Amino acid sequence: MREVSLRVDRYLVNTRVTPNQLTYLMTVCGVLATPALLVPGIPGAVLGVVATQLYLLLDCVDGEVARWKQQYSLGGVYLDRVGAYLTDAAVLVGLGLRAADLWGTGRIDWLWAFLGTLAALGAILIKAETDLVGVARHQTGKPPVQEAASELRSSGMALARRAASALKFHRLILGIEASLLILVLAIVDQARGDLFFTRLGTAVLAGIALLQTLLHLVSILASSRLK
Repeated sequence: MREVSLRVDRYLVNTRVTPNQLTYLMTVCGVLATPALLVPGIPGAVLGVVATQLYLLLDCVDGEVARWKQQYSLGGVYLDRVGAYLTDAAVLVGLGLRAADLWGTGRIDWLWAFLGTLAALGAILIKAETDLVGVARHQTGKPPVQEAASELRSSGMALARRAASALKFHRLILGIEASLLILVLAIVDQARGDLFFTRLGTAVLAGIALLQTLLHLVSILASSRLK
């Protein structure tokens, strides 16, 4: 996406468009993933991918324009984080609503909407757990965390963390990756003529989100980041 964003930058750096305005637009694109995924079948899944890819593009562009124009701000950093939170949540909520089959002829099964929302909550909590380390250190007058502090004190925990990092299963609950997975599930479901794989994916991502929320919290507490 960097190759694309650098081509877009040339049309923006000499305009009055500000990095924060681009960040607002980025967030809107990410949030639009929810209504996009409500469109039944493969078209909705494609729209979800388009929304998240536009989010990713603008996430690159706003920072590049900020560096070019030397327009840095704490507000911009804050808005960027808000956009990341909302996009991850929007994709997973959209997945749950797709699985609930809102526009189907049968009864709406709200269990799947609940599981999608649960996955979204887990995705948000994981980001919050990381960000709150900085908040805790700031409120106690400690300097920002150093990279070495992320190392786990327990060798067993360190091994488990390396294994999880190698498998990268946690990335499935991130908005960009989740939208691509949803498209694959939609294609398979189209061949089957039902929502079996979309619903299976919803349940799996909810489980991953809950497990990762717990494991990430434990890894933070077991490291030196809060020391």
